Amino acid sequence: MSKQMNTVVSGDESEIHDEPHIRDRRITVSHIHALVEERGLDAQTVAERFDLTAAAVYHALAYYHDHPEEMRAVEEARRERHDAAADDPRIVTGPEDLPDS
Repeated sequence: MSKQMNTVVSGDESEIHDEPHIRDRRITVSHIHALVEERGLDAQTVAERFDLTAAAVYHALAYYHDHPEEMRAVEEARRERHDAAADDPRIVTGPEDLPDS
């Protein structure tokens, strides 16, 4: 019988990220979901781009769908950070925010 390693680490258990991500990588479950299910990339293509196994990509997608409340909270936190950054002139969000030199 094969052993299956937990491929996804939740944000609460992580030492490197504040949201669910691939173990030992900074690639988030949300990013994998966006690439495969929103942009329509093939899971194998995503795996190759990030030097992952296809299984890791599918584990991330399964995690996304198995934890809908957590993933909604992640998206809400991202929106809140984005909105806060947009309202704070001290935060640089793009080249147009840099002072002229």
